[in-house]
Amino acid sequence: MFSPSSKTVFSQSIRAFLMLSFIAVWGFPQKGAAQTVIQKRDPEIAKMLQEVSADSIERIIRKLVSFHTRHSMSNTTDATKGIGAARRWIKAEFERYARSSGGRLKVEFDPFTVEPDGRRITRTVTMKNVLAILQGTDPNDDRVFIVSGHYDSRASNPLDSTSFAPGANDDASGTAVTMELARVMSQRAFPATIIFAAVAGEEQGLYGSGHLAQRAKEEGWNVVAMITNDIVGNTVSGGTNLKDNLHVRVFSEGVPENETERQARIRRSVGGENDYPSRQFARYIKEIGERYVDQMTVVMIYRRDRFLRGGDHTPFNRLGYTAVRITEMNEDYRHQHQDVRTENGVQYGDLPEFVDFDYAAQVARVNLATLANLALAPGQPRDVGIVVSRLTNFTTLRWSPPKQGKPAGYYVLMRETTSPIWQRKFFVSDTTVTLPYSKDNFFFAVQSVDEAGHESLPVFPKPVR
Repeated sequence: MFSPSSKTVFSQSIRAFLMLSFIAVWGFPQKGAAQTVIQKRDPEIAKMLQEVSADSIERIIRKLVSFHTRHSMSNTTDATKGIGAARRWIKAEFERYARSSGGRLKVEFDPFTVEPDGRRITRTVTMKNVLAILQGTDPNDDRVFIVSGHYDSRASNPLDSTSFAPGANDDASGTAVTMELARVMSQRAFPATIIFAAVAGEEQGLYGSGHLAQRAKEEGWNVVAMITNDIVGNTVSGGTNLKDNLHVRVFSEGVPENETERQARIRRSVGGENDYPSRQFARYIKEIGERYVDQMTVVMIYRRDRFLRGGDHTPFNRLGYTAVRITEMNEDYRHQHQDVRTENGVQYGDLPEFVDFDYAAQVARVNLATLANLALAPGQPRDVGIVVSRLTNFTTLRWSPPKQGKPAGYYVLMRETTSPIWQRKFFVSDTTVTLPYSKDNFFFAVQSVDEAGHESLPVFPKPVR
């Protein structure tokens, strides 16, 4: 690989620094400011966003509510009630989208058996995820992106499989977002594969996502990133009566459970506890979501999930995959995991009248922009390193081209060590760069970019000599 001299690299970096003033942020944003780096929008992605329909999302949610209960151990043979009827309808909807996809969208049940666990599974039960797989068009691109919502529901008692459990927001909303993405995106072609998953068994213990993550591991899927959408349709905070339809949260883990001792030593030495892949993915969702979706701010939460709760990204995290949870800004616990009833004039229960369908559509657009930008982008640069062989007030980074796609170049990202978001981007066409900034004072990362401006996920560099 050609490596210019340090003098040449330095002059190239300065030229790039000056030439890109039109896309780099000059001066650091104030704390709490929204992401502000690159504002170029792909018109085809913008067109897809316009096709996302709040009416379509409402129709899906109301249909899922109509099955009375979608409890994981509810009836599987009734034509109109229970989880069996619900999953057959979801599969039929996915198949309807597939018929107009030019053969790209494939639909399947993903069955698995769960044995009694002494907690929320009282008998052997067969559960089924419903998958709509939008196969990538590039035979040399093995990347897989997964987006999910869980279609099961529950009442107050997690073992109650017969009572009315509408589950409109938890999580018909996330299932509807996932299905709406499949409807819109299946009409386009992407070099990488996107899997739209309606998963089962979340309320009983993350069984559907656990099975899917294990299947991905056993079958060797190159899962680059996974999003779960869980509780994404409410805009009123229970108890405080705050209303917020302008923000959405993304939860991401910091230090992974499967971190090795060697990785821990590097993390401690460079201060990289907020730069593992899932945290990078959260930053990416913030940047791309806010780039494309007006009047929506993505709020990064530096936690894997909320207190006392869990989500379908967690089994993926535990197996080492990059995965995050998207959820509404303020939850109303009167409408989650509650029997449908009225007490002291207060309506309890997860009913569709408490879902803001326009807000759910906005969340769907954040998802769509993120997934489309990623699936169209080249793969991530490989072997990204920050050179630490000598003391200097400059920063040299080097890397190898990605395995997938043909990048037009690379963005080197930079932020202050106290900043949650990337604050500057520098375009370079080579795979080595030296910047006039001290590596002691800033964090850096590198991402691939194609001619249309689609960026890969950023890669945080490892120290190299």
